[in-house]
Amino acid sequence: MFFIGTDIGTSSTKTVITDENGTIISSDVRQYGVLEPHPSWAEQHPDVWLDAVKSTIRNAVDKGGINPGHAAALCISGLYGGSGVPLDKNMEVVRPCMIWMDRRSGRLSQSLRAHIDEKELFSVTENGIDSYFGYTKLLWMKENEPELWKRTEVFLPPNQYVIYRLTGQTVMDKTAAGNLGGLFDMKRGIWSRKMSEMLEIPLTKLPERLLKPYEIAGELSREAAGELGLLEGLPVCAGCVDCLSSTLAAGVTGEGECATVLATSLNFGVIHSDMSPGPMYITMPYVTEEPGIRYTYGGMSTAGALTKWFSEQFSPEQWKIGEAGGIPFEQLEKAALKVPPGCEGLLILPYFMGERCPIWDSEARGLVMGLSLKHSGAHIYRAILEAVGYGMRHMVETLEEDININACCKLTGGGSGSRLWNQILSDITGKTLVRMPKGAEAPYGDAFLAAYSVGSVQNFSDIKGWVKEGETISPAKEKSEFYDNYFEIYKHLYYAIKEDMHRLAGLG
Repeated sequence: MFFIGTDIGTSSTKTVITDENGTIISSDVRQYGVLEPHPSWAEQHPDVWLDAVKSTIRNAVDKGGINPGHAAALCISGLYGGSGVPLDKNMEVVRPCMIWMDRRSGRLSQSLRAHIDEKELFSVTENGIDSYFGYTKLLWMKENEPELWKRTEVFLPPNQYVIYRLTGQTVMDKTAAGNLGGLFDMKRGIWSRKMSEMLEIPLTKLPERLLKPYEIAGELSREAAGELGLLEGLPVCAGCVDCLSSTLAAGVTGEGECATVLATSLNFGVIHSDMSPGPMYITMPYVTEEPGIRYTYGGMSTAGALTKWFSEQFSPEQWKIGEAGGIPFEQLEKAALKVPPGCEGLLILPYFMGERCPIWDSEARGLVMGLSLKHSGAHIYRAILEAVGYGMRHMVETLEEDININACCKLTGGGSGSRLWNQILSDITGKTLVRMPKGAEAPYGDAFLAAYSVGSVQNFSDIKGWVKEGETISPAKEKSEFYDNYFEIYKHLYYAIKEDMHRLAGLG
C-alpha cells in the first residue's frame, strides 16, 4: 500500500508518496508567490493551490510508477489559513484568501480590545487578539468589504478548500478551527456560540462538520481521480495546519517534546496537556488521538521569507555570482561563513511583516542597526540569519517560563538544510538541535496521517519508527556567551524605538 501526503505551503506545494514503512517512493513540488497589493497585505488565490495540489500529486504518482489501485489514502495539510477562502452560494471564490502573513486588521485588533472581554475570549479559545488570527480578518472583511461579506456563504481553510474541490465535502479540521482563533472552544472541541455572539461573526459562515486530522473527510470524485491519476473513492482525510504535520514528521508526540519549523516563518512549538499559559502564544489541538493534547507555539512572522527577500532584491552582479532572479542560497551561505558572529557590530530586527510572538505588533518594522562602510552584503545576510536566532530565543525563553520543555529540540522545514543557520540558532538559543533528514517535513507527516486514517499504523508513536534522526547540533558555549550581549540589545531596541516604528508604519 502507498500513502500520499500533500502540504500546501506559503511558497510551494509539495507531495510525497510513501510505502507502509515510511519509505519515500516519490515526490514533487511546485513553487508560487504571495500577492502583496498593499503594505502589510498578503493574499493568495486558492486556485493556485488547487492547481499545485493536482499537478504535484499527478507528477508524484507518475514518477513513482504507482499503481492507482495500491494507493490507500490521501492527506492534505495547509498553511495557517488566515481568513480562509470565502465561497458564495455556488461555492465560487469571492476574493483571494487573506493568509496568515496579512496584517491589515492590525488597527481593528487594537480597537477590539476596548470592546470585548479579552480574558473571557482567552478562557474559551486559549488564544488572544491579534491580526494574525483569522477571525480578525473576517471582521476586517465584514467592516471594509460588506458586499463581499454578504455574498460569502462559507469560509474554508486552504487545505479544506482543495478537499472540497476533490471530494465535494465541506469540512474543517480542528487544528484549523483552533488556529482561526476567537470562535473555537478549545476544551470542548466545538464552535463557541458565546464567542460568535460576542464577536458578531455568525457560525453559519463556518463549516458545521469539524473533524480530527486523521478522520476521513470524503472520497475522491471521479473527475478528481482522473486528474490525479488515482481511483475514484480514495479516502481523503481532513488534514491539519502544516506546522503540526511538520512537527509530527519530526517524531514529536509526547509531553514536553518540542520542534522548530524553519521555513517561510519560524515556529517553535511544544506538546502539552495543560491549558495554554497565556494569550501571547498560539494554541491549537494537536494531531494525536488523546483528548486535551495541545500544541502551543511561538511564531515569527518572517524567517525564510527574509533570506528569500535578500536573495531576490540585491543584484547578483554585485556579488559576481548567481543569475538575475536571485542569488543561490549556497553562495550566500558560503559568503556568510567568512563573517564572524555578531557581524562586527551589525544587528537586525526581523519585523519585515510585523511580528507575532512574543511582541504581537502588526506595526513593528524591520531595522538594520550598526551599519558602517566596513560592512558587506555578506554581513547583512549573516545578520538576517542571526536575527531569526534572536527571535527564536525570545520565544523560547518566554515559553519556558510557563511550560516544561525538553532541552533537545527537533529541527525541520526547508531552512534546516542550512548547516550555518542551524548552528547559529543553536548557539544563540543554547538549545541542542536534532536536524531531521531531508523529506521529514509536513507532507511526510501527512502521509503518516493518511496511513493512520486507514489503520495501516496503530499508534502515533509509530512515527518514530518511520523517521530517522539526522545530525545533532550542539551550542558552542563561547559563542552562546558572546551572543548574550547582542540579544540584550535586540530586546531593548524594539521597545526603545517602538513609537517611531509605528509612526513610520503609518506613513508607509
